[in-house]
Amino acid sequence: MGKMEIGSLKVQVVKKDIKNIHLAVYPPKGSVRLSSPRNVNDETIRLYLVSRIGWIRKQQRKFEKQDREPRRDYVPRESHYFLGQRYLLRLEEKNAPPLITLTNKYLTLQVRPVTSAEQREKILNAWYRKQLKQLIPPLIEKWERILDVSVEDWGIRHMKTKWGTCKIEAKRIRLNLELAKKPIQCLEFIIVHEMVHLLERKHNEIFFAYMNRYLPKWKMYRQELNSLPMGKGLT
Repeated sequence: MGKMEIGSLKVQVVKKDIKNIHLAVYPPKGSVRLSSPRNVNDETIRLYLVSRIGWIRKQQRKFEKQDREPRRDYVPRESHYFLGQRYLLRLEEKNAPPLITLTNKYLTLQVRPVTSAEQREKILNAWYRKQLKQLIPPLIEKWERILDVSVEDWGIRHMKTKWGTCKIEAKRIRLNLELAKKPIQCLEFIIVHEMVHLLERKHNEIFFAYMNRYLPKWKMYRQELNSLPMGKGLT
């Protein structure tokens, strides 16, 4: 693994046992990664990158324009999201345990008086985590049957740069808490993506062939996920 610079453009270059060159631009900051067969020399890679500069810059501009979720203060009428739907925050102070309820338009957060913004955030994140814990198991079970693989363990955590991870040897996947804010099809796409790694470790032709076979619309879901406002965990 190494780096190559084309003017101001920095590219991570990985040589491995593949047949063709693969070029990708990743959110949120438009980082560029090129994978090439081991027998391709650096000059050929450089010329290839030069020929793709226009496309790379176009992809990077898309990410630059992508909205970021504003800083949250957890005050009334602030926008919050759950499964892709926007809700206005309604705050109710009551001497009772915290409670969150949804209506067609509002996310009502019931908290004790003098609850700080930081505490409100923790309460809402705990609620997001609880919702994901209900949504994830049926999806994993569904795709275990389809893919004929077994997930031994899964969890939810805050991640700064990834929507999910897979520890192949342990058959363990981790999913970003931010996915609770995204449409259910985006959550399912990430679950499938991580589970397909149990069939193929690398992002290569075999991996993407599996994705195309089992989830033909995965590129559409990826585009939808990357076009949505980013939470603070992926800035």
